[in-house]
Parts: sequence; C-alpha cells; structure tokens
Amino acid sequence: MRVRATTTVAAVIGAVALSALAVPTAQAAPAGPAVTFSNVKVNSKAVVIGPTAKVTVSASYTVTKPANLSAASFDSGPVLYRGSTLNVENRVIIGDDPGTCTAASSTVLKCTAKIQFRPVATADYGNLRNSDAGTWNIGAIAVGDSGLTTKGGFGTVKVLRASKLTANAAPEPVRKGATITVTGKLSRANWDSNTYAGYSTQPVKLQFRKAGTTAYTTVKTIKTSTTGALKTTVKATADGYFRYSFAGTSTTPAVNATGDYIDVR
Repeated sequence: MRVRATTTVAAVIGAVALSALAVPTAQAAPAGPAVTFSNVKVNSKAVVIGPTAKVTVSASYTVTKPANLSAASFDSGPVLYRGSTLNVENRVIIGDDPGTCTAASSTVLKCTAKIQFRPVATADYGNLRNSDAGTWNIGAIAVGDSGLTTKGGFGTVKVLRASKLTANAAPEPVRKGATITVTGKLSRANWDSNTYAGYSTQPVKLQFRKAGTTAYTTVKTIKTSTTGALKTTVKATADGYFRYSFAGTSTTPAVNATGDYIDVR
C-alpha cells in the first residue's frame, strides 16, 4: 500500500504491477525510462508531524538521461521506502506532484520536488498511520509510458510523531525547605485518531534552573504513567524554574516543557 503518490505515478505503478503479473516468467517486466539518479536529497533529517496538519518538505535530485530521450516523456520524483530495497509494491511515500526539472545539459536534469505528509484518521489511500513513524530510506522514481525506473540507497529521513510536554510546580509561593510537587504530561500525535495522546512509561528528566542563570540541571529522572502523566516531589531551595525534559525515541522527537517559575520565601 502506498502512502501518497501522484495520480500519474499511482496509475502507472498499478498498471506495471498488473502487467508484471501477466507476463510469463521467462519474460521481463516492462522497462522504465532509461535514466539514472544521483544526489537525491530530502531537505530535512527529521519530519515532525502533528495529529492533523499536512507537512510539506522539499527535495532535490539529479537525473541523467540519453540525449535523445525527451525530458517531457517521463515524470520523476523522490520516494521514501522501507526495507533493504525499493519496491513500489510495498508501502512508499511519494509527493503529490512530479518533480520540476531544468536541463543542465542535453543529458543532465537538475530537479526539485515536494513531499507531503498527511495524518488522517481513515483507511483512505494516502494517509499516515502510527506504524509509519520511524526511519525511511530515500530513493527516486521515473515513470514513463511503458513502465518505471527506481533507485534506492540515497540515505534516510525520520518521520516522527510530534510531541508535547508540560510542567507545573506547586504550591507557589513556597517556604524554603518545604515540598514542591511538579506535575506534567508527555503526549504525542496519534495519526490514527487525529489527537494528541499520552506517551506511556517513558523516562523523563525533571530539571531546575536557578533564577538569574541560563542552564538547567537534572534533579531526577522519572517515568510517565500509562496515560503519560508525570508527578514527583522535591524540596524548595531557591527561586527558579522547573521543567520536564524528554530525550525522544526512534518515533518521537525530543521536547522540553516550558519552565515553571517557583517563588521560594
């Protein structure tokens, strides 16, 4: 299943897949455009996506073609995929529109493209789901009348579920030496339900920054509850700011809560 593809790309991928099934095993599947790819780059190491809003990132790549092959005879663009090899019959991410290419010579095209990411809580074609979070490989694809040409192995990009973190220190003001309770919550985008949901059993650091200074220091590390909630206690020592800090995971980016000021008297 493909996450997103252009109408042209999607149609040709489907047609090629069906024709490949119909071709006798002794014959080869239809060949795509006689092009090669190089310098395929997605201009972001990590794409962070919330529960509802579309995110668009740019990409660039180079196409090398025969001099007698018209650039107008095929579409091309970057593609994200998983697994050791690029297989368009697996789940891939492709932009809404083909790339835009400019001829650097009769055989070299310099191209740019956009890739869109949409979290949508339905099973419709083109939607991100929670299981899509993580590391994707970068490749490229060219689509002509007869078939398609693909090339993978151009690096990786992370597709991450956006995270949020809060912190609240109380009571305030507080007597020096008294107990402060710091509560908060770690949540992340749920692409399956279009909401933010608590991120359970994750290690989170409680940090403190003394008033008049710029650096936070770690006081202790605790874990979120099954609902993503955080709660711990510390002794009041000086005016300053408490915050929670999350280091991130392979599917969710790091995030710091806004520091909450505590007035110690």
